[in-house]
Amino acid sequence: MSLRTLTKRTDNVPSLFNDLFRPWDALFENNGGSLLRNLSPLSMPAANIVENKDHYEVSLAAPGMKKDDFNIDLEGNVLTISAEKEEKIEQKDERYSRQEFNYTSFSRSFTLPQWVNKDKIDATYENGLLRVNLPKTEDAKKLSAKHITVK
Repeated sequence: MSLRTLTKRTDNVPSLFNDLFRPWDALFENNGGSLLRNLSPLSMPAANIVENKDHYEVSLAAPGMKKDDFNIDLEGNVLTISAEKEEKIEQKDERYSRQEFNYTSFSRSFTLPQWVNKDKIDATYENGLLRVNLPKTEDAKKLSAKHITVK
């Protein structure tokens, strides 16, 4: 098992534990708080990060989107994945007219470790799952994990 990990930028991305306990925190905020006011961050898709021998893979569940809805940007060592989708549904009949609007957006940022080959990052979107492949540099592939026995 490797100790190298991808870290999330904490200035605009909540931590795993904040996401996990947010609904309960909202219930008790200010002696009852407003749960409805705090639900919007829960719509941010969860990210799974897996490290393999040759690469990292960041996966985000974002069903209902199209691959063109996503923007993936790399600035320095910060990878930002964002998406926007706007839908307009309009129905007209002799007796009524109905319009509905739906707007979905999110943005997640991750600080990449130095051993990611930034020139070979690629992404795919299939069946509601966005996968970003972050290949490791050749030097990082040569590093091996070592188990140390406690004496």
